Amino acid sequence: MKWKAMIYTVVSLLAMIMLSTSHVYAANPIPGINIDFGSSSSAAGASNTVNIIILITILSIAPAILVLMTSFTRIIIVLGFVRTALGTQQMPPNQVLIGLALFMTFFIMAPTLGDLNEQALQPYLKGSMNQTDALDKASVTMKKFMFQHTRQKDLKLFLDYSKAQPPSGVEDTPLTALVPAYAISELKTAFQMGFMIFIPFLVIDMVVASTLMAMGMMMLPPVMISLPFKILLFILVDGWYLVVRSLLLSFNT
Repeated sequence: MKWKAMIYTVVSLLAMIMLSTSHVYAANPIPGINIDFGSSSSAAGASNTVNIIILITILSIAPAILVLMTSFTRIIIVLGFVRTALGTQQMPPNQVLIGLALFMTFFIMAPTLGDLNEQALQPYLKGSMNQTDALDKASVTMKKFMFQHTRQKDLKLFLDYSKAQPPSGVEDTPLTALVPAYAISELKTAFQMGFMIFIPFLVIDMVVASTLMAMGMMMLPPVMISLPFKILLFILVDGWYLVVRSLLLSFNT
């Protein structure tokens, strides 16, 4: 039931974001969609067409925005580094890695999504809070999570570029600066973790290559010999457990 509640919260949040184009729809409500063949000379018809195009555009980019605002980026990059360091080509498949990353994202974001559901979504659905206030509450909740894992240097980069005043707190930090700052902070953290994952496998590759060269077997690809040893090492140390544990602990700091 907890998974269903979290998935419902995410879907509802997507719907709220898609309806949150208050700057565009403040004066005009979201139009109904009617399929009509022919030309329209009225300004209202042209305006409705433009609004529908904007809504479809937001619908297409909203999932990408949410991916950059959660823990998904760090998780999927680290899992990709694990597969690359092992050298197992497409094992595990992309579908498995993405599915694991999604469920880990739901698990890590559960407290944040729970607060968002209680403070913004449920009051909005019950009618005790309007759309603007609900979006403000939801944005503050997401800002607190992102701000906690964003480097101040990265945030300062975007604030200085936009010539914005230094924010007095998390609530005053603009999302236009916080989201890209959080994204590049996550990229740096993920690459740092990926570098640490590569080291033991790189040592195995170097030892195998040196051994083959000393034996005069230079025509034999070292990857064919090192791959079983890397897989064996990964199994012996329970590598998936260690990687997932490191990812979970990285979001508790």
